Amino acid sequence: MKWFEIALVVLTLGSGLVLLLDKLFLAKRRATKGGLLDSEEPALVDYSRAFFPVLAVVLVLRSFIAEPYKIPSSSMMPNLLIGDFILVNKFAYGIRLPITNTKVIPTGEPRRGDVVVFQFPGHPDMPGDPQRGENFIKRVIGLPGDRIGFHGDTLSINGQPLAYEVKGEYVGKGRGAEMNGATLLSEALPGRTHTVLEYLGRANPAGQGDWQVPQGQYLVMGDNRDNSDDGRFWGFLPEQNLRGKAFLIWLNCSGWFCKDGFEPSRIGSGIQ
Repeated sequence: MKWFEIALVVLTLGSGLVLLLDKLFLAKRRATKGGLLDSEEPALVDYSRAFFPVLAVVLVLRSFIAEPYKIPSSSMMPNLLIGDFILVNKFAYGIRLPITNTKVIPTGEPRRGDVVVFQFPGHPDMPGDPQRGENFIKRVIGLPGDRIGFHGDTLSINGQPLAYEVKGEYVGKGRGAEMNGATLLSEALPGRTHTVLEYLGRANPAGQGDWQVPQGQYLVMGDNRDNSDDGRFWGFLPEQNLRGKAFLIWLNCSGWFCKDGFEPSRIGSGIQ
């Protein structure tokens, strides 16, 4: 959440600044006046000394190493379910500054099939889109320069239709049961095979089309092809909006205190 990131940065910098001012000026002033013992230092300094190391470690881990997210929708079923808590590799696509998401050190680029978290660029026909800047999660389908087509139930890349294998009718548990009856398919992306859900023969006409991916941008789609607000509807994902690569499910818990479901078998699962 954006507000949490801002609060974490502000609190870390604020407590660090208090400690710095205390070391440079306030502690010397207390000593000159025959001041207070360390245990009697001002409460603000005492709290800053206690919380700054913890805040700094959390900020570094969350901004540059791995960040937790919760899956709020069914757009990535069957691979990610509502209530999945995931970890995102924050350095896979470059070291980026918190809040601004500015890349300062390049470390790599997305590969086709990667599941990525990004700041939603917004729908082009909604300048005031309230979801703009929120974190979304989708799969990278089109790389810069690719020609992508999606017609009927088939995805094609650079003129080559992908191969599909029907795995049967999808049967989910808990919140995953909302897509029961859809067809579970294996989709063979170049270099990576993964599963998708579709109601075969009931393709949404609004999600059909052809796209030429510009340089510096990507086309992303959800694995739940008939229930995903993705690049087919709002366009391309700019590289600068990337937040990281999803790689691990560390918990599955839906609702307060898991009242809507808990799936221990998902804990520790890798994200394909």
